[in-house]
Amino acid sequence: MNEKPKKTTWLAKNILSLGLVSLFTDLSTEMAYPIIPIFLKEVLKVQPLFIGLIEAIAESTASILKTLSGYVSDRLKKRKLFVFIGYSLSAVVKPLLAIATQGWHVLVVRFSDRVGKGIRTAPRDALIADSAKDKYYGRTYGFHRALDTLGALLGPLSAFVILALSGNNYRLLFGLAIVPGLIAITIVLLGVREIVPEAKRLLKFSLKKIDNRLKVFLIIMAIFTLGNSSDAFLLLRARNIGVSTTMIPLLWLAFNASYFLWSFPAGILSDRIGRRKTIFLGFVIFSICYTAFSFNHSSLIIWFIFIIYGLYYGFTEGNLRAYVADLTTSEIRATAFGIYHTVVGITLLPANLLMGFLWQKFGFQTALLLGASLSMVSGITLIASGRHLSMKG
Repeated sequence: MNEKPKKTTWLAKNILSLGLVSLFTDLSTEMAYPIIPIFLKEVLKVQPLFIGLIEAIAESTASILKTLSGYVSDRLKKRKLFVFIGYSLSAVVKPLLAIATQGWHVLVVRFSDRVGKGIRTAPRDALIADSAKDKYYGRTYGFHRALDTLGALLGPLSAFVILALSGNNYRLLFGLAIVPGLIAITIVLLGVREIVPEAKRLLKFSLKKIDNRLKVFLIIMAIFTLGNSSDAFLLLRARNIGVSTTMIPLLWLAFNASYFLWSFPAGILSDRIGRRKTIFLGFVIFSICYTAFSFNHSSLIIWFIFIIYGLYYGFTEGNLRAYVADLTTSEIRATAFGIYHTVVGITLLPANLLMGFLWQKFGFQTALLLGASLSMVSGITLIASGRHLSMKG
């Protein structure tokens, strides 16, 4: 059923529903994802190179599809259809890990799961903006990221309980991952309403339709992302300075708890002081944390650094999406979100290669300090560019 959004409050039904969908989907994903590498290595006897190949193919697929799905969503003026297909595909394929007997079976599942993510992400982010008042974009996306992160907290906890009670039955864990996935699909069907953009149908996309402010922002994000490699490197750093293997999941849990607690307040802050200023604060926090990671040698202090690092995520993840929404119209919003996610996703590949090379060749301090430097450059450029392009905030 197509209807225009009712924007009497910032927390519209669509926003709440999509937040819950992300919560249950992330719960399902995080139940299985941390165990997949162990399952591949210990049960299926897969070599590390193939494990890396699986993740590379999976994540690259998602990055490329986000722009395509966003464009098609804008052209057809439909959001919910892509959201439903994307979440449904991920929910259905994940439990198939329970019957996997070879490495390529897991590859197919991970590939299909990321196809689902690639299909849904840009239309979902656009539907959130279509369902909210523009002055509340910060808290809206902050709320969504908070619920998504809550799922990331509950997933590992659920996996811990299931594995403890089942004697490390990986296949049972994978099979049970379908339960929160089905709940997510049900919420999409019953709780999410289609909102047709008021603008005319997009027949042909051109970069000329993209606001110059957004183009500059995408360049800034590419520079920042080049120094923002996988957080796996930070966990490796924690392990290197003495954090035990059994404590690593709890360290990650502490980080996610901080991320969860700060997402919504940071969104409210950006609605009040402006998006650029809030994102700049996030970049500064990132730079401070990467510098601290590079010089710290205490296994106790690193817990505090990870908790502060959660502030960076809270200040940026939702507000970056809100800023994209600020700089776009409904007509091309899903396409713009797709381009944004693709730029970030594609840049992550050289970022991880660069981090690995510098770490191996020159040591962890050089690698981490480069990330800290690029973050500061990105933040200063973001603030300075607003003076010339009249950016909002």
